[in-house]
Amino acid sequence: MPTNVQRREQAKRKLERQLVRRQERAKRRRIGAVVTTVVAVVAATGVVYFLATHDFGSSTDTAASSTAAKPITIPTEVKALPKRPTPLADPVTCEYRTSKEPSAKEGTKAPEATGISSTGTLTATIKANIGDLKLTLDKSLAPCTVNSFVNLINQKYYDGSTCHRIGTEGLQMLQCGDPTGTGQGGPGYAFDNETWPELTYGRGYLAMANAGLDQETQKGTNGSQFFIVYGDAQLSPDYTVFGSLDEAGLKLIDDVARAGHDGSFDPSPGGGKPNKEVKFESVTVG
Repeated sequence: MPTNVQRREQAKRKLERQLVRRQERAKRRRIGAVVTTVVAVVAATGVVYFLATHDFGSSTDTAASSTAAKPITIPTEVKALPKRPTPLADPVTCEYRTSKEPSAKEGTKAPEATGISSTGTLTATIKANIGDLKLTLDKSLAPCTVNSFVNLINQKYYDGSTCHRIGTEGLQMLQCGDPTGTGQGGPGYAFDNETWPELTYGRGYLAMANAGLDQETQKGTNGSQFFIVYGDAQLSPDYTVFGSLDEAGLKLIDDVARAGHDGSFDPSPGGGKPNKEVKFESVTVG
């Protein structure tokens, strides 16, 4: 049976062991706290690095960068204007029909329709933000179209309008003539195509845009919108050619084409709004 001294010694040793265990546990806790702190710091550093280096641009920005202007090939040879297989009578009578949609500019009137000359040429100048575009209008190709175009110029219909569409692949053209800038606007009247089966297209041509034949009347849907062919244009002969753009003007259009477009008209009819804006400040004849 242990004596009091022995019991005191045993109690002392037990207390010493407990103190040692407590110190070891406290040490482990301190080590754990340090490790936790280090992990937290590393994690925080990683987050800061991620925030500092990661690009949080919107999906639209990403899409825009992925559809940046691609290098395009533009023919340099200007194609001579075509000639009609059979000359038209002189003068001619045109038909300008009221269209279903009102004019994009209130008060626009249709031109005179009788006694329209089908010989000779006129010149017109588009003063645009990109420079002057000098046009030659050929009445022997499309007298009713030239008559309408001059009529709209004289009413300042095109002044202040922008070209709403450019194509850079397949069909290389710049489309203009809608004051609304949407591709939906017209002058409030329509007239027929002035084409022939052998008609082809090439660099430098001015041609009328249209929406095909009217389903009810089976007549033409030409209005105010036109396009400038600056390169390839493998089109069926359904678009009235009425003049040409000079070489200096074509080079200005080339620069617009190389800047690309926003793809807003893809996949059909193709192309999009030019990335480099083309705005008509004024258009004059003579």
